[in-house]
Parts: sequence; structure tokens; C-alpha cells
Amino acid sequence: MTAAPDTSLNAARRARDLDHVAANPVDLLVVGGGVTGAGVALDAASRGLSVCLVEAHDLAFGTSRWSSKLVHGGLRYLAHGEVGLAHESAVERGVLMTRTAPHLVRALPQLVPLHGGSRASVVMAGLRAGDVLRRLARTPAGVLPPPRRVPAAEALALAPGLRRAGLRGGLLSFDGQLVDDARLVIALARTAAGRGARIVTRARAVALTGAGARVVDTLTGASLDIRARAVVNAAGVWAGDLVDVDLRPSRGSHLVLSAATAGLTGTALTVPVPGARNRFAFLLPQHDDRVYVGLTDEPVTGPVPDVPTVPQSDVDFLLGVASSVLERALTPADVLGAFAGLRPLLDTGEGPSADLSRRHAVLTTGNVTTVVGGKLTTYRRMAADAVDATRLTTTPSRTATLPLVGAAPLRSPAPPHLITRYGSEAPLVAALGEVAWAVHHEGALTADDILDRRTRIGLVPADRAAAEPSITTELATLNAEPTTPERSTRRP
Repeated sequence: MTAAPDTSLNAARRARDLDHVAANPVDLLVVGGGVTGAGVALDAASRGLSVCLVEAHDLAFGTSRWSSKLVHGGLRYLAHGEVGLAHESAVERGVLMTRTAPHLVRALPQLVPLHGGSRASVVMAGLRAGDVLRRLARTPAGVLPPPRRVPAAEALALAPGLRRAGLRGGLLSFDGQLVDDARLVIALARTAAGRGARIVTRARAVALTGAGARVVDTLTGASLDIRARAVVNAAGVWAGDLVDVDLRPSRGSHLVLSAATAGLTGTALTVPVPGARNRFAFLLPQHDDRVYVGLTDEPVTGPVPDVPTVPQSDVDFLLGVASSVLERALTPADVLGAFAGLRPLLDTGEGPSADLSRRHAVLTTGNVTTVVGGKLTTYRRMAADAVDATRLTTTPSRTATLPLVGAAPLRSPAPPHLITRYGSEAPLVAALGEVAWAVHHEGALTADDILDRRTRIGLVPADRAAAEPSITTELATLNAEPTTPERSTRRP
């Protein structure tokens, strides 16, 4: 019987993979370690291609970790008349929830509160149209129940923090929610590694050629040429640094609050933005007793920062919209943290960034294929289209039925909070510890990797400051230990 492939990512494997690609060509070089790049690496490797992914920083360093953590069914696209894109989103949501990552995506109840002159009939019509998409995508009602209207008493039971004055009830619907967007990226990269892909972080592509790329190992400063039959540029909002493509980045800001402050439990709120048509803000409860409030859609000009900041104007806007439906008005003092991501939207020269299509684009010049736009929900479709565009293989994409690491049935007991984040690998994480697991199996090289992308403690600065000393000390101890074969993890 053949042993299952090793899915572990760590410093020792990074060094081996870097040495290998310095001396041996690959079929496909992927630039960018976000959800799209990791998805491309998995798609190509599962089709039998030799693959190397290089990432300038860490996995999920860019926009992929700054999303609303929603896997949505495309309701907004219906409102803009993009029926095809809406259906694509509903299909991909169903794939994630029922086949590839059911341990990372769960049903999120969402309530549209009805106060005063709320247009209940119009909103409900949209929710029912979204449920038609759910049925067309063959996602069972047991996974995502159909929408319904609820009375005021039930609305308050679902969301105790709602403003009671003028409350006429609410419209309840369901969508998909990721436990964490960065964990999805890590799972994709590790699953790709289990299929033979070489995942190399801290390796910056500085120039693309028809035969590969010049890459700098940012840990040592050494340069190398990685040879490849084709290159996929999945650098997201930084894609234009490597090829000639016009992007119009758009900033999506979120605030982090405590669930108690917002008065929410497990039900999200969908709040119409006053004075805007078909635009909503969200209050999204998380598994750690936090609530994310988002999101904005503001054009950004100038150099692209590694980590975008949230301006006070976005904070004020989000607090104002959220407070419009809550009993207690929110203030800046309630904000525990804030984060923003930059959407890599293709510049069509038409209208404000909020009106630009979220449909992805795949652009090929020579042996370099660039993929931009799109949404986290549709990463798998984006990846498949990008691999198809390279013309390296005629084998169709296989990822629609390929479970990610952690998706296997849980066979041993483990703490619930670990099951929520690691699925079937939770017992192994419990035995080893989250920091050690991140270092030995998830490619974490620094304390920042653990704080900001493996655990997401860093989303609240005060929590980050409290945890950093102990994690730094533990990391130093782990790095002093030799990597042993027992620490490898085999793909279920």
C-alpha cells in the first residue's frame, strides 16, 4: 500500500524545495501565495503538472486574509444583473460547503431588520432569487435553509442588540461563512504540497520571462532563476508590478468589535446603507466572540502598501451604518481593531470602483498568464481557468471533488475550538500545540506568521501585544529543535 503524500510545510521543506527548483525546471511557476495562487497550485498539481509557488512574504499575506470571511451565493451580482456570475458564486459556495472544505465553511444566519419604512417586499424578492440560485447549484436546504420572514420577537431573540423602537420583524436568510480566510489559503497550499507542489514563501519574483522568473530569497538575499514552461501571475493587487495590466484597487475596510458590545450572538445583520440602492453593510459574528463590521468600497490610488490601513472616514461610516439598527449607538471607543483589503479589480474605465464587475479576468501574453479580479468564493473557478489558459495540459480540473486537508471525518475527540479551525486534524493539533503545529506543518517561519495569519490573534492589537512575547519565546525554542520525520503529516 502506498503512503499518502506529506502535506507538511516547514523551514526544512522550504529549503529542499528551493534547492530543487534552483536546479530543475517545473511545468508551472505560480507567483503569489493568496487564495488564487494557492488554488492554481492545487489545480495544476492535481492534474499531474510539476508546480512551484513562490510568495514574497507569507501565505495569505495580502488581500486573501482581509475579506469579510463570507462564502456568498452572489446575491449582490443578481442586483447588478450579472446572473452568470451570481450562479457561479452559488455553485462554488456549494462546492466548498459540501465537498472540499465543509470543516472551514458553515451556514451563517443573516437577518435584515425591518424598521419603519423598510422595503421588505423588495428585499425578500432578492432573497428568494438567491434561494433559486441555491437550488440550481444543488446545495441542499439542509445546508442552507430557504429565507423566511420572522416577527419582531424572533428577530430580537436572534439579535438581542437590535433597536426595538419601530422594529417590525426581520428577513432571515442563510449564506456561507469561513471560520477564517487565511486558514482556507493554508489548507489549499498544504493540499497542493501533498500533490507534489513546491511551496516557497519569502521568495520574491522580481521579473517574469517566457522561461520562468528571477526570484530573490528574501531570507538570504540570494537570487536564482526558476525555469518553467509557463508562469501564472496571481499576485493580486501587486500583479501590475510584474506585467502590464491596469488595475483599480478598491479598499474594503472592516472593524472588529466584541459580540457583547454589538449585542449579537450567532446571527449576522445585513443593514441597508442609508441613501444607497442595493448597498448593504454587515455585522458578522465570529466564533471567538468578536463581530466584524464591514465593508467599504473606496478607490485607492498611489503605491500599494503591504498592509493597508483603515482611515477614520471608513471607521465613522461603518459605525454609523451599524448604529442605525442597534439599540446602543457604537462609538470609536468600541473598536478593538480594524483591517482593510485591496480588491484587485480590472480597470475598465467605467464608473466608480463599487460598480466595477467582480468577474475575474485571465490575460495571457506569451507564456505568462495573469489572473485578476474575482472573489474569494470563486477562487477555484479562477484557478481552473488560469491553468486552462496555460495550455500545459488537456486534463480537466479535478478540484471540485478534492477535499482539502482537515476535511476528512473526525475520528478522535478534540477541543471544540480546535475542531472549528482544524477539522479532522484537531486531535493532532491538540497533542502538539498550535504554535508548534504552525511551525512544523503550516509553514510559519516568524512570530508574525503565527500571530497574524495562523491564529489571527493580531486582528486585535491589544491581544497581539499580550501574546507576542510568549509566542516569540516558544518559536525560538522550536527553531532550535531538529525537524524529525515524526513531525510530518500525511494527507488523509
